[in-house]
Amino acid sequence: MDLHILLVEEQILIERNIKMELRPYRSSDAETILSWCDNEKSFYEWSAGILGNYPITVKQLGFVESLIAFTAFENNEIIGFFTLRKPDGSVDELRIGFVIIDPKKRKMGLGKKMLELGLDYAFKTGNASTVSLGVFENNLSAYYCYRSAGFKDIETKRIETYEILGEKWVCKEMIKHIS
Repeated sequence: MDLHILLVEEQILIERNIKMELRPYRSSDAETILSWCDNEKSFYEWSAGILGNYPITVKQLGFVESLIAFTAFENNEIIGFFTLRKPDGSVDELRIGFVIIDPKKRKMGLGKKMLELGLDYAFKTGNASTVSLGVFENNLSAYYCYRSAGFKDIETKRIETYEILGEKWVCKEMIKHIS
């Protein structure tokens, strides 16, 4: 059997056995979540600097308590985090942000699973018909994770760019509609 097919079958097997749950974010989760951003590049890919300059404090992460923030866990171990919020003026859209998975747990389908749980919440409990997000074009692993969860690229009139680490980072918009 081809090695690629074996790897794909192994990935499917891993995804089928994920027993992830979401719960509301607690301030006691902050140190664990912040530990996953152990360098400037990963921090800015995650936060775009919205929470402050690297490194931020637990107190600065407290900003997410003003959003709908979730912690993902498996077997009582924190493995991921994300937020939802209503964009300005939106009635039926929620926006996902600050998506992060423990670096030791990446490439196992956990990001996709966490997003699927978040989408389920957004569409069923949050009454959204659309969920959107932004991802930096240079963050390919996040981009492909979002695609695997059903998000599609959208064209926007305004291209959002950030000056980060002496480079111009372009933010790509993605969207998923209720199915």
